[in-house]
Amino acid sequence: MKTMIEPRIREFAQEHGLHGLTKSSLGRLLARDPDYSIAKGRRFLEFQQRIDEELFLHRVITGNTYTRWFKRGEQSRDQVRAFIVQFSVFSNLFLLAQLHKMLNADSLEEMRSSKEILANEIGVVFNANRRRIDPDDVEQQGDPELVSTEGSVDGGLFRFRAAHFEWLLQIAAKLGLSFSEVGKRQHGIPSTLFFCDELVRLYGSADYAISQAASYAVENWAAAGFWEELIEGLSRFNERTGAGLPLAFFTWHNRLEAQHARHTQEELEAIYFRGQINEDALIRHGNEMLDGVVAFWDGLEDQRRQIAAAA
Repeated sequence: MKTMIEPRIREFAQEHGLHGLTKSSLGRLLARDPDYSIAKGRRFLEFQQRIDEELFLHRVITGNTYTRWFKRGEQSRDQVRAFIVQFSVFSNLFLLAQLHKMLNADSLEEMRSSKEILANEIGVVFNANRRRIDPDDVEQQGDPELVSTEGSVDGGLFRFRAAHFEWLLQIAAKLGLSFSEVGKRQHGIPSTLFFCDELVRLYGSADYAISQAASYAVENWAAAGFWEELIEGLSRFNERTGAGLPLAFFTWHNRLEAQHARHTQEELEAIYFRGQINEDALIRHGNEMLDGVVAFWDGLEDQRRQIAAAA
């Protein structure tokens, strides 16, 4: 059935000048969903052009100074330790933002979507039928190299070791950092805490329009390549120093982010077709969120220079 439908979707998009819409939207247009029209589709593509120019050209997406340096793999051990501490604070405090997003959801579907992310973050493994792991093997269930990035937490198993923060703890331990030295708000530098607070304010906002804009910005930032830069830098650091840092936390998230960005795009289009988007507000709030993101990386850039100067 899929092979029959996809050519029709491509032909439809080409015929009506709708190339760039997701398959989900094109499918609804083909099915004559009353909320969807060719005229709306074309207007959305004009809006997407604005997004590309006014949001996706933010410097945290197009030119992240810190990650550009990081991928060279020239970090000192102290610089890597400082990075892991700040990333652990962000990773841990992100749970608060995700909880707010779940509590402030404007529909059961949105609440479940937010709950999915939160539950997975704290250790509920995605229940993916395509990939079978021995349910009695605790080691496998907690290994990010083995657990799936697809599926649902509905019917998934909870494992303490599958919590994302515990994956970071494995890296921290290799660097001589204890549990009490990572993840807590007290360990965050001002720029890290500003980012985390902006996530709660915007991503977790009770105003769904603000939350949607922040979520869209965050997911597209996350899918824009910074994970690859971190992986490359840590891989080179391992090769140069023999540190043996486990990188699965980073490689797992890299595999996941493209899916998140695709789902967020589908959601944005669905909201647009329902006539529930203020274009100017979405771009404004999206840029506010990316300003919070870039503050985090700028803080790391300043910190790594200070460490180098003190060495």
